[in-house]
Amino acid sequence: MPDFTQLRTTMVDTQVRPSDVTKFPIIEAMLTVPRENFVPEEKRAAAYVGDHVDLGNGRVVLDPRILAKMLDVLNIENDELVLDLGCGLGYSSAVIARMAQAVVAVEEDEALAEEAAKALVANGSDNVILETGPIAKGEPQHGPYDVVILQGGVEEMPEDILSQVKEKGRICAIFIDGALGIVRIGYKIDGEITWRMAFNATAPVLPGFEKRAEFAL
Repeated sequence: MPDFTQLRTTMVDTQVRPSDVTKFPIIEAMLTVPRENFVPEEKRAAAYVGDHVDLGNGRVVLDPRILAKMLDVLNIENDELVLDLGCGLGYSSAVIARMAQAVVAVEEDEALAEEAAKALVANGSDNVILETGPIAKGEPQHGPYDVVILQGGVEEMPEDILSQVKEKGRICAIFIDGALGIVRIGYKIDGEITWRMAFNATAPVLPGFEKRAEFAL
């Protein structure tokens, strides 16, 4: 059995810190949350390899460097409510829960959501509310949110999601254009989202966030 505690430390020291992520709450959360408990059992040994972990059906647990850098630009405070979209098996939600006041996690794959619920309970992440439903609809009943983060790629951002960002809140997503991907952070000011580029990254596009086909007459 691998020494997962040592692997976590190595992940932070060789993947997260060298990516210029130095905020203590992020480092502490990633050192503490057992990533191996939030990936498919047969992939536990690969949980700390610096890459996405495949969940099947085009879904992944994001590369720890990408997640850490997204959290770095979002700068989550301990009194904030966070919407975590496409949480998969719950790793991102467990990490964010150590920084935020509360997390609302949304997962539409029922099998993933069921396993995420078990893993989050086992981890003691009691400030996470897990909702099963379409990721692209978000979870308006608990919103609006100080922070929204998406655990996968986006070609088009649904208005439903933007409307759930609180005034002066932030949203972070990996925007995909062909083979290229750019992480952008958006700030809501006077009801409008202003986007700026954060860094380059790529991930499979989440269901419901694909570019709609344009029909020419």
